[in-house]
Amino acid sequence: MSNVQQMLKHIEEGNMEQADKYFRIIKETGADEELFMSAEELHQLGFLQEAKELYEQLIHTFPDEGELKILLSEVYLDLDQEDEAIAQLDTIMETDPDYPRALLLLADLYQMQGLLEVSERKLLEAKEILPEEPIVDFALGELYAASGNYVGAIQYYRAILNQGHETIAGNNIHSRLAEVLSAAGEFEEALPHFDQALDEHLEINTLFGFGLTAYKAGFYRKSIEIFLKLKEIDPEFHSLYLYLGRAYEHEEEVDNALEIVQAGLKVDEFNKELYQFGGKIALKSGNESLAEEYFRQALALDPGYIDAALTLNKLFLHQKRYEDVIDISSQMENEGESDPTIYWDMAVAYQHLEQYSQALKYYELAYNDLKNNLEFLEEYGYFLIEEGKRDEAAQIFQYLLKEDPTNEEWITLLERFEHD
Repeated sequence: MSNVQQMLKHIEEGNMEQADKYFRIIKETGADEELFMSAEELHQLGFLQEAKELYEQLIHTFPDEGELKILLSEVYLDLDQEDEAIAQLDTIMETDPDYPRALLLLADLYQMQGLLEVSERKLLEAKEILPEEPIVDFALGELYAASGNYVGAIQYYRAILNQGHETIAGNNIHSRLAEVLSAAGEFEEALPHFDQALDEHLEINTLFGFGLTAYKAGFYRKSIEIFLKLKEIDPEFHSLYLYLGRAYEHEEEVDNALEIVQAGLKVDEFNKELYQFGGKIALKSGNESLAEEYFRQALALDPGYIDAALTLNKLFLHQKRYEDVIDISSQMENEGESDPTIYWDMAVAYQHLEQYSQALKYYELAYNDLKNNLEFLEEYGYFLIEEGKRDEAAQIFQYLLKEDPTNEEWITLLERFEHD
């Protein structure tokens, strides 16, 4: 049994003292082939320091061997020694057959460090050397996808498919292309690629992306079918419930939407968006008490959740529960949420409670942000009239009349101001 076999046998048996003994023998007396074989095996087994020592010894003997430098760089990477890996790769000559491989590794390293332009330059250089190599196209596609350059990513993923390759390094190119097409807003174009990816391998994240893209493309019935299939495969996939509910809403299947919300909340009871959506659906189904419960649950999860506060306020205003409007709105103020619509809600609530100075305060706070909102201005204008502030009211109705010159009610109102 060779020294290499003895070392590996002792490692397998957990006899590390004997394994180290044979490692030292190999390092001190082993032939180059033994050193190389041992370094590869040790790297695979996770003995990184030992593999590093052997590769460094081999490089001392073969200083121009690009493959050894790449293998040592991979060990450095596993040791989180990125700078050492880059330094090693930078010594590989352009004439070395492993130079393109070094460029790919360097591109990965620079991308990890956030140096995307440097990474791109390395990959484009590799592309010049190997113009038909799908691995290079894949690396470019991945880089551009990660950096948000979806047009570039689409170009290189398509190039791979045009070369007849549908899988690179275990990655389905139809799936990758579908994802970037969807991210670029090309939803309909993405759908057949999702189909092809799923034909080859059913993967739940790809299935979710398929359903989401169908939803965004406006194919709500198709998205419902996909999300239901995903739900059957993995009912714990939290994200599907909100979009499945929304798809049912678009199809005007309110009962199904509410049922999905309730099923989703059993899976994920801390999903504030699902509570918020459930509240809106409960309102559509006429169940105001359930809607209030859901909105309050959303606010319990996120006390500054402005969307939940606004929809709950609208419910309370409809129910003439003005004190509750003030409570919810005050909570938003305490959370640092100064949404102008919240101020408008408070103004209306205080107005109905006949606390006119407070109402005026919140109308004024809302005005700067809502001065182009005709509904707000009309309401504010009538409030000013009630408060005897006719000059300010006249200015508002004059502005409103410019926006809608045919409004008879406003015309009559301003004429009355002129005659009084």
